[in-house]
Amino acid sequence: MKWILILWALPLTLLGSWYWLSYYDINFGYLILTRQLHDLVFEIYGQVLGIPPQDIPPLVLKAVIIDSLALFSILAFRRRKKIAAAYRRWKGWDQSPEADLLIDDNLSRAP
Repeated sequence: MKWILILWALPLTLLGSWYWLSYYDINFGYLILTRQLHDLVFEIYGQVLGIPPQDIPPLVLKAVIIDSLALFSILAFRRRKKIAAAYRRWKGWDQSPEADLLIDDNLSRAP
C-alpha cells in the first residue's frame, strides 16, 4: 500500500508544482515553467477536448479530489479494524470495568 500512495502522490506533486510555478511564471530559466508554455499547454488541451482552456484546471482539481477520496476510502477499508480499535481506545470504550477500578485505586493511593 505504501507504493500505491507513493505512485499517487508523486504525479500529483509534480503536476501541482508545475502548475503553480508556471501559473505565476516562476521559471528559474526553464522554458517548461514559463507562463507562455502554461497557456499553450492549456490551449492545446482545450482544443483537443473542445472546451475553453480556463475550464480545464477546475476539472483537473475535481478529478484529483475524487481519485484521492477513492484511494483513501480503499485504504480506510483495508485498515478498518485498526481504525475501529483506535477509535474505541480514543473514546474509552475498550476499557473493562476492572481496568477502571484499577485506575481509580491507583489515583486514590497517591502520596
